Amino acid sequence: MNQMAIRVPFVDLKFQHEPIQVQLQNAIQSVLERGDFVLGQALSEFEVAFAAVSGAEYGVGVASGTDAIALGLQACNIGAGDEVILPANTFIATLIGVLRTGAKPILVDCDRQTALIDLEAAAKAITPHTKAIIPVHLYGQMVSPQKLFDFADSYKLLIFEDAAQAHLAQRDGYHAGSVGIAAAFSFYPSKNLGAFGDGGMLLTKNPEIAQKMVRLRNYGASQKYFHTEPGTNSRLDTLQAAILHQKLPYLPKWNRDRLTIAQEYDSELAPLATAGIIPIENQSGAGHVYHLYVIKVDDSCPIERQQLQEQLTAVGIQTGIHYPIPCHLQPAFSYLGYQQGDFPQAEKLSKQILSLPMYPGLSSSQIKEVVAAIANGVATNSQESLVVSH
Repeated sequence: MNQMAIRVPFVDLKFQHEPIQVQLQNAIQSVLERGDFVLGQALSEFEVAFAAVSGAEYGVGVASGTDAIALGLQACNIGAGDEVILPANTFIATLIGVLRTGAKPILVDCDRQTALIDLEAAAKAITPHTKAIIPVHLYGQMVSPQKLFDFADSYKLLIFEDAAQAHLAQRDGYHAGSVGIAAAFSFYPSKNLGAFGDGGMLLTKNPEIAQKMVRLRNYGASQKYFHTEPGTNSRLDTLQAAILHQKLPYLPKWNRDRLTIAQEYDSELAPLATAGIIPIENQSGAGHVYHLYVIKVDDSCPIERQQLQEQLTAVGIQTGIHYPIPCHLQPAFSYLGYQQGDFPQAEKLSKQILSLPMYPGLSSSQIKEVVAAIANGVATNSQESLVVSH
């Protein structure tokens, strides 16, 4: 399909960028005039600002969300000989981050209703080598902080948040990024707070972790040309930080817009529940920031997920799947020893989930168009099934 045929794009960033275009240009121009493109003033200012609104003390900008996980875990002294629990249904970056530390990833299943990590399954995976758990705040909804605190206290584990999809999400009175010993964020362009390229940040309340992270992102140097530990080159560009800082004040409104859109989707989709179209459950109320709006095309639905997605594409509606293959079934990581059937909920969800268009600026008429197309796909297939059955 060519671009002209798209009626409802999956993501459209112009609604965010056009109203503040002058501010963004001025921010970029300020960096150009200062010439501090690496570890510059705008980066320091944004690190302070993002940490403050997220309930953390320190922010350390890095080149990507993946680096925020990998270097962040390293800054928390996670390494060889340690085991780290994480859900099987996450983006592969979470798994890669653990592997880069030399630690052993221990995958566990998820809750079918929310797609968040199943803490009961996690409890069964505890061994004497388990050092940390990574709750992935998936789709913009946090794993319950209170349950995480109870879990971590019971097993004496570190909580390291993967908050790549949860900028300013809230639950149980906590912001994403304020629950664990540290938290990793991504500023990939399509995120709720997105840069004009790659970027990430580690948040923490621990000054020692923050200081170590500052060294790790800059070749392990405590001062120029004096390297106290093996680090790497992973710094959030000053230009990207300047852009993100300009966008940050608008993030609460953009998140509220996403919630309103999600509530409208919920209302419009409600009649299709009996036909097996079930939204992923929101257990966080207004604290869910809906980076993604995800439905399940359940077994009871007369149309399969792939067929429904193809029909939506045919009428100009873009969708996504987050994620089509769980981590344990990715070919690159078969050496970890996991098999088909190890995590049945994650595997089942991977075949049923469908992410619908979601972004600030998505109109009511577009939402209705998406839902009408889903309803039409369900109804058409139901009629075909009736014909076949006769």
